[in-house]
Amino acid sequence: MRVAEPFLVMAKPVGPVCNLDCAYCYYLEKRALFPRGERFRMSPEVLEAYVARYIGASPGPLVHFVWHGGEPTLAGLDFYRLAVELQGRYLPEGWQCLNSLQTNGTRLDDEWGTFLAEHGFFVGLSIDGPAHLHDEGRRDRRGRSSHDRAVRGLRVLRAHGIDPDVLCALHARNVRHPLETYRFFLELGVTWLQFLPVVRRDERGRLDSWSVVPEAMGEFLCTVFDEWVRHDVGRIGVQNFLEPFLVVSGTPANLCVMAETCGRALALEHDGSVYSCDHFVEPAHRLGTVVVDDLGALVESLDQSAFATAKRDDLPGACRSCPVLAMCNGGCPKDRFAIAPGGDPGLNYLCVGYRRFYEHARPHLARMRSLAVRGRPVADIVGELEVAERDLRRRWQMTPRNASCPCGSGKKYKQCCLPRQRR
Repeated sequence: MRVAEPFLVMAKPVGPVCNLDCAYCYYLEKRALFPRGERFRMSPEVLEAYVARYIGASPGPLVHFVWHGGEPTLAGLDFYRLAVELQGRYLPEGWQCLNSLQTNGTRLDDEWGTFLAEHGFFVGLSIDGPAHLHDEGRRDRRGRSSHDRAVRGLRVLRAHGIDPDVLCALHARNVRHPLETYRFFLELGVTWLQFLPVVRRDERGRLDSWSVVPEAMGEFLCTVFDEWVRHDVGRIGVQNFLEPFLVVSGTPANLCVMAETCGRALALEHDGSVYSCDHFVEPAHRLGTVVVDDLGALVESLDQSAFATAKRDDLPGACRSCPVLAMCNGGCPKDRFAIAPGGDPGLNYLCVGYRRFYEHARPHLARMRSLAVRGRPVADIVGELEVAERDLRRRWQMTPRNASCPCGSGKKYKQCCLPRQRR
């Protein structure tokens, strides 16, 4: 069944197996879904069924394969050589396959770099900031640092002409260091960056110590946004800022967590099992198996359609009247376990942080849209803000201690912003 609209499959060739033991990982626990002695390797038969059925269900002419984990490089280069060969075998004339690999980077070497570059792979690399913040949560199974190896992997990719996207998990430790974390990536020369908030709960629904605090996440995003919009627009793309810019510009966001509905991003386990989403790999959301079932039929099935529309239909009343609903749409369903004002269930745990950030960023994003509408580069906002805020900065600097505070509170400066060093 060839579908009318594109969909993605996050394929996990080694399932929940990884060479790291990240403290906040949500996927390693999926080992419990499989019997003892499970090999956790996608067989050639499952791989071929996946490639054939995914291409067969895609509307084309571009088919995007996403290789995820666990750590997908553990499948070995021969696995990906076979995948590329099978793609060429099943691809209709005039169509094209894109491959994306999300990796921790610690196993990359020149052989990997040569292969990935030769076949045009896009690469996402996980790094959580400078070494002392990264290594708090991202150590290997022997407790050793992984930071140097991840940065080495970045350099291997660049040496082969691949500029990877960087994913930074935002957790309870690094969220307290917004500028240090952000400036580390600038110094590393990263050109595309995404901050992904960590929200983890145990089997009883209790948040663990690595989960980011919503207010701290909001403060982190606002602080980094202020730095980015005044200095780095056009220099580094931050997905957390550019996706809401799309929304302000009247274009739907690409991120499923910001979309009105979800359900177009399936998860494929190593054994061929297909699930509704990468965050819902559990028996209740198992749709079928790629060896037997048509992927197009699974993504358009009644069960998957219900899963997709529940994101919109189950919104609490407080969300429906929220001024930033268009940017948030309730966030990821996995995080919607809080109680909304008024007592409705289903509020996103991160709501307070997201709302603060979106309300803070929206005026500047609207200004960037105005620049684009007039045919000017959105990066021109950097110069505009410098000019607009020059007089404001001077005003703060020249305010006497006993004068009214420039923030407009009505209090004296010495009793308001001066003690907090706000200028």
